[in-house]
Amino acid sequence: MNKKYTKKSLIALLSTILPLGGVGGFFASCSDYLDILPLNEVVLENYWTKKEDVTSVLNGCYEALTAEGSLERMGIWGELRSENIVQGGNLDNKYVEILKENILPTNDLTKWEDFYSTINRCNTVLAYADGVQKLDPNYTEAQMLANKAEATFIRDLCYFYLIRTFRDVPMIFEPSIDDAQEYKVPATPMNKALEMLSEDLEKIKDDAVLRYVDDSKMTNAKATTLAYENCAKVTRAAVYTLLADIYLWRGEYDKAISCCDFVINFKKNQYKERVAKIGQMNDMFLFNGIPMIRESLANSKTCGNAYNEIFSYGKGFSFESIFELGYYHGNVENKYIYNFYSGTSDIGGFAAPEDYFQNVTSGNNEYFAKNDCRVYENIREVSGKYAIGKYTNRNVSLENDNVTDIKSVRFNSTEIHTIFQNWIIYRLSDVMLIKAEACIMKNNPDFQTAFSLINSINKRARNYTENVKSDSLAFSTYSSSKEEMEKLLFLERKREFMFEGKRWFDLVRKSVRDNNTHYLANEATQKQKENAVAIKIQFADINAIFWPYNRDELKKNTMLKQNSAYSDLEDFQK
Repeated sequence: MNKKYTKKSLIALLSTILPLGGVGGFFASCSDYLDILPLNEVVLENYWTKKEDVTSVLNGCYEALTAEGSLERMGIWGELRSENIVQGGNLDNKYVEILKENILPTNDLTKWEDFYSTINRCNTVLAYADGVQKLDPNYTEAQMLANKAEATFIRDLCYFYLIRTFRDVPMIFEPSIDDAQEYKVPATPMNKALEMLSEDLEKIKDDAVLRYVDDSKMTNAKATTLAYENCAKVTRAAVYTLLADIYLWRGEYDKAISCCDFVINFKKNQYKERVAKIGQMNDMFLFNGIPMIRESLANSKTCGNAYNEIFSYGKGFSFESIFELGYYHGNVENKYIYNFYSGTSDIGGFAAPEDYFQNVTSGNNEYFAKNDCRVYENIREVSGKYAIGKYTNRNVSLENDNVTDIKSVRFNSTEIHTIFQNWIIYRLSDVMLIKAEACIMKNNPDFQTAFSLINSINKRARNYTENVKSDSLAFSTYSSSKEEMEKLLFLERKREFMFEGKRWFDLVRKSVRDNNTHYLANEATQKQKENAVAIKIQFADINAIFWPYNRDELKKNTMLKQNSAYSDLEDFQK
């Protein structure tokens, strides 16, 4: 804690740790201080003396997550290589090449600097928060521990994206605060890296704030506008959800279930609090005992309510949201949705495959039942192509009780071309399906619990509430084997999280668990109109399902060794 810095190195450091856009304003107010102190004797610790110093940098961690480069990679790394996405409108060649599974180390979408910049911000908070707490009597230990839990979650979420994308990545837990520091480190193997993350989160999981705003007396509509911080900031539920997800990837299924149970029980109690204080809510229903937002309000047959509360522009931060990147309440732009889902025209750069929507109303679609509200909410036909409706439809209404053709759905929506749409990282459905998968895959599988969770989500999507008592799915159809239950689980995840940046990661997780790529190769090549056979052969090498290290990263860190599936592309790395 006694290192000294040159004016140049301090400026470089503060450009990393201060909130985005905050460096110029900072130096406008403190340039005199930098000039007064002798060059080479500016002490970094002078900037870590009070609670506001910590919260300012922590806010920068949140802002870094919402930055264009970070969000674009969350969506593209998790979705673009999957069967969910085809080309829609005009699209830059670097995206087209990924759609064709021609990924070169020169493609700048393989760059990870935005994530490591965010990680460094978090590392800085974690390095200095304890010292500030000792100096500032207004900064309590509980506040300090909660701030460190937030920084740990954001850092480990970034690492989780990197690991799922590249497999083996450098794991750095110290901040870059000195020009002389050496950061040429080898990549940590995936299994070890995931273990490090789970151990990291276990230490802080109960330090996070349970909720920032008491929303127990609020209707869902009021909570959306007043209690959004409970979703836009890291809570204990968010930490437990990320930990459950990591345990799922590690094959620690009982631990994943335990973490999911914490979140589900929290949501049950939150629902009970509201009902006790404000009465029964007409936009909620207990699906197999779990409170979820209804597709139609009580005593109404018009659906779309669940979509409107969870995804629609101007709302978001719903009862079911656990951690959500907020653009609507801030000034940062969500260019990912704007450029690729909606844009300034009826169809963005990305679109849905035609087989997701065709023949739905006749009941002959492979993926969706004709009364599944999600297919109409997620996809809309535009001049022979299929635009992504999720996040881009607003004020959706439809009827699904007697579908015979597209007109009978009576679908209505306002298309929005907004640059301030929120992006959901985790919501209640994630927790439910993480638990369901863990129940299926553990040594003593619990198919009944897994099916109940899957069926709850499916029932909500098909508006099966008090007026329809029968289940939307039949347990006997899937309970004969683990393979059938797993097939149902992945199909429901596909339907529920379509276009949310999760599908490719699902395919990768299954491939790693099975130690083969058969399922991934069959699914991911369904959209390929050409070269499907060649791509399947390419995917036979499990290394190929991960992304190559960028050429520039290999130059900067000579300890990195290129993914062997891309080793024949050395000419592009010189």
